[in-house]
Amino acid sequence: MPYFDSASAAPLHPVARQALQASLDEGWADPARLYREGRRARLLLDAAREAAAEAVGCRADELVFTPSGTHAVHTGIAGVLAGRRRVGDHLVVSAVEHSSVLHSAAAHEARGGSVGEVPVDRWGAVSASGYADALVPATALACLQSANHEVGTVQPVAEVAEVCGAAGVPLLVDAAQSLAWGPVEGAWSVLAASAHKWGGPPGVGLLAVRKGVRFSPQGPADERESGRSPGFVNLPAIVAAAASLRAVRAEADAEAARLRILVDRIRRRVVRLVPDVEVVGHADRRLPHLVTFSCLYVDGEALLHELDRAGFSVSSGSSCTSSTLTPSHVLRAMGVLSEGNVRVSLPSGTPAAEVNAFLEVLPAAVAGVRERLGVSEPAAVAPEADSLELDTLGLRCPQPVIELARAIVRVPVGGTVTVLSDDEVARLDIPAWCAMRGHEYLGETPRPTGTAYTVRRGA
Repeated sequence: MPYFDSASAAPLHPVARQALQASLDEGWADPARLYREGRRARLLLDAAREAAAEAVGCRADELVFTPSGTHAVHTGIAGVLAGRRRVGDHLVVSAVEHSSVLHSAAAHEARGGSVGEVPVDRWGAVSASGYADALVPATALACLQSANHEVGTVQPVAEVAEVCGAAGVPLLVDAAQSLAWGPVEGAWSVLAASAHKWGGPPGVGLLAVRKGVRFSPQGPADERESGRSPGFVNLPAIVAAAASLRAVRAEADAEAARLRILVDRIRRRVVRLVPDVEVVGHADRRLPHLVTFSCLYVDGEALLHELDRAGFSVSSGSSCTSSTLTPSHVLRAMGVLSEGNVRVSLPSGTPAAEVNAFLEVLPAAVAGVRERLGVSEPAAVAPEADSLELDTLGLRCPQPVIELARAIVRVPVGGTVTVLSDDEVARLDIPAWCAMRGHEYLGETPRPTGTAYTVRRGA
């Protein structure tokens, strides 16, 4: 069964499997002990640290291993904020950061700190000027992912690091999605990553803190991992993580070129094969293995189930796959269509035949979901009135947009349709629908129940 969700977790790399099995026999003892078994474990740990530091581009004594990438992010943010508390309590993040960063920001705000958010453009990219505007004298730390986990857009880390450096503000980079493809450029200060993103075992994170960055570990003191990650290390998993990182790096250039061709094929053909599709994320500055697109008039959860039945494992940022009924914060910040969202992230080694097979089954899968929702091209009718109002209260995505599509032909060109909805997704998907179908979005108006979204019919 083709697995196309490596952005969530990559399959275990063969080198990781071999290293894990070997280190289970050699690396079970406490590396802090001086007897033979402890010294052997220490050698394995030191070698893994050296290998990981080389891949990251830092000194070995700047890098520690953590129980996960999320733990590395939380530890890194808390440690820098505490170490620089005399500077201030202001934290800057981008609007599309991973939830681990945003959860840390929310916790910081709940403790009385302040958080500034840098917006992104329609492709999901920040700008260095956006960070320059967000920095204030009390800024203790800025955070930026190296590449977005939902749409693959690569961020201008080097430029942002230069802006932050000029202001004397350290930059923490979440490199979970990009580290397998190469080191992070620029003068970053702190870096976090997660082994299961590059084919290492789950439960291993990396945290690198450059010398000179004020850092105060939070929680009870511990003598292990420079006091930054307490507890007994999972040495076999760490050895496997470092070995697989070195292995994927050796293959990265050739595999990136090969996968980029396959992803470009998906980007080109999906808009030809499936009507009313928007490919999101930057066309050029993006990860080589990831593509995301959204389909109008489609329930995201139903589409994922349909593709799963066809034998393809994909992911989604669609609100329809979430119990919260709110769109992905990434898609919301970008202002793009969220309904029927599909993220394809190809693992290393994915054959072209599997991508071709996916493109063969996708049109029927989308058509089947649309048919079950009663979607059809509305027939031309004589206009009924210059304006209509639709009550879609209680309807969830994609129904409000489907009702709008049915109603727009009932007003003349220049006429308006107002959709009353209490679904948060409508705030994203109605403007996106207008842009895709050539109509004018006039804005929204709060109502006692729900929100009214008004559209003017185009030619």
